[in-house]
Amino acid sequence: MSTLHAPILRWYDRHQRDLPWRSADASAWGVLVSEVMLQQTPVARVLPVWAAWMERWPTPAALAAEPTGEAIRMWGRLGYPRRALRLHAAATAIEERFDGRVPDTYEELLSLPGVGDYTAAAVASFAYGARHVVLDTNVRRVLARTVAGHEFAGASVTAAERRLAEAVLPTEDAPLWAVASMELGALVCTAANPRCGACPVADQCAWRLAGSPAYDGPPRRGQAWAGTDRQCRGRLMAVLRDADGPVHRTVLDGAWADAEQRERALAGLMSDALVEQVGPDTYALPG
Repeated sequence: MSTLHAPILRWYDRHQRDLPWRSADASAWGVLVSEVMLQQTPVARVLPVWAAWMERWPTPAALAAEPTGEAIRMWGRLGYPRRALRLHAAATAIEERFDGRVPDTYEELLSLPGVGDYTAAAVASFAYGARHVVLDTNVRRVLARTVAGHEFAGASVTAAERRLAEAVLPTEDAPLWAVASMELGALVCTAANPRCGACPVADQCAWRLAGSPAYDGPPRRGQAWAGTDRQCRGRLMAVLRDADGPVHRTVLDGAWADAEQRERALAGLMSDALVEQVGPDTYALPG
């Protein structure tokens, strides 16, 4: 597998994006925040929010001292705002259990609220230089194409896929390999319209050499938005984030016309601890 490493690492050296959480002086906390924000969200949208977040809360202790509602407010329009709650819970656990320092082992990172396999492996690798398989969507697609010969990886990580990633993982420079293969998937080996002519390993890509066969696995789910409960929730959250205090139900009524869907979305937001009812007809972000 070393035939993949050298060309991809050379490509990364020339084409890597200058991202603040990759800088030499980035803190482990900054890396953790970036990894949570980047889940299902493009880099361009994350950059300004990450910068504002790190300016306000440069340490886990700083965030843990604030109400969860402030984390939700700062999350803005990144989407999936439960991630803000998970970061707040992780910051609180780091402060209480690890003396305010982001833990450096995969096992300890995995013990934090809301931190799963990928995030634990990514932080241990990128913040502390540990050797772990880091399988995000981009890395999985690169390995599926270059090694397994499939257009896309499956819906979830399988044991066979993890064994393949382990086999490819270099003994040295494992964190560099992880970020380089991730970047290749983000910029060249993209899900739609991959730029095979710019790929440093196109000459050994199993999928390309097989004639780029079309994906024949289970149907891939799209990301519908217009008219969905997710869009309704987003509208209600926007009203609450922009308010200086509690919001009356009539204001929320004006944010979404479908009353049944609006009530369902509001109930879901309260169930997810993203919204509190603070009066008979008033609502606010958590205090």
